[in-house]
Amino acid sequence: MSKPRLENLLFNSPRIVWHLVFWAVYILFFGIVYGSFEEKYAQQILIQSTDALVQLPAVYLTLYVLMPVYLFRQRYARFFGWLIVLILTFSMLAWIGYLLVQQPLFWPEDTYRSPIINIGKILKFTTKIYPVVFLAVVIKWFKYWYLEQKKNQQLVEDKLEAELKFLKAQIHPHFLFNTLNNLYALTLKRSKDAPEVVLKLSELLDYMLYECNADKIPLSKEVRLLQGYIELEKIRYGERLNVSFNMTKENGEKMIAPLVILPFVENAFKHGASEELEDSWISIDIASKDKSLTLKVENSKSNHTDSEDHFSYKEGIGLKNVKRRLEILYPEQHELNIHESSDSFLVVLKLNF
Repeated sequence: MSKPRLENLLFNSPRIVWHLVFWAVYILFFGIVYGSFEEKYAQQILIQSTDALVQLPAVYLTLYVLMPVYLFRQRYARFFGWLIVLILTFSMLAWIGYLLVQQPLFWPEDTYRSPIINIGKILKFTTKIYPVVFLAVVIKWFKYWYLEQKKNQQLVEDKLEAELKFLKAQIHPHFLFNTLNNLYALTLKRSKDAPEVVLKLSELLDYMLYECNADKIPLSKEVRLLQGYIELEKIRYGERLNVSFNMTKENGEKMIAPLVILPFVENAFKHGASEELEDSWISIDIASKDKSLTLKVENSKSNHTDSEDHFSYKEGIGLKNVKRRLEILYPEQHELNIHESSDSFLVVLKLNF
């Protein structure tokens, strides 16, 4: 039986059904156990049934009054104090029931008459009350703990989902802002490439607004987004920027979270094709294998890059967001390293599926 079906059976079945099953099993079990001593099974089942008349209110007062009011609110001393009072009270009622009902019905030949208030007998009759009460408490506590764990897990998942949506929403305007700046620069120069930029931008926005809503998308779609973005940047920077893009794929299509790769490529253009560099270059390499994906993005670095620029390279909005998304989407399934040399930055991302 699958886990969801088991959970539905345990927690979504009508409560009264489970309560009836519990009491039926409890009465039959002890009726058979005690009945086996003298092979009087029917008599013992009847005795256990009359005991249940006292056990029932004891159990349900504990489950629906003492536990919600004290135990679930961590008022442990009051809970156990009132539990002892409840057990002693219903033990006395069980003793009275024995004298008035069980003894005349099942042992009429017993002529011994004990006083109703008999401390020794009342303490002895606690064995008829506390086992079933403690069993019910354990079951109720387990159910409460399980549902609380599930609720907390759902809250964590909802929080992470909301955070993911927020981070993804931040990526969209960040990307759009940079691309519109590129378009603005082209219109100032009255470039013939401006219409093509508008067309490619509309294609990218269509992808980002409608296709990126899925949790996972085919890697080929993410690659097409990168190619469109690269074409936009090539138009902007012209011949002074050399871009190398290489894609190797083995054994079928991979599914990947959308907009995971783009921020690294965007960051490379931001820092590798700055106005300070005449012969700037960017190298992008994606290798998809059986159960892994490796992204390498390397870009040229200006000799004038200072520590503040280096900090912004590693801690820009796009990179901050994608690092957080990777932590949420691929926990312990990714490696991200940023290396710096005298003339370049290299980002290496490895995803394990």
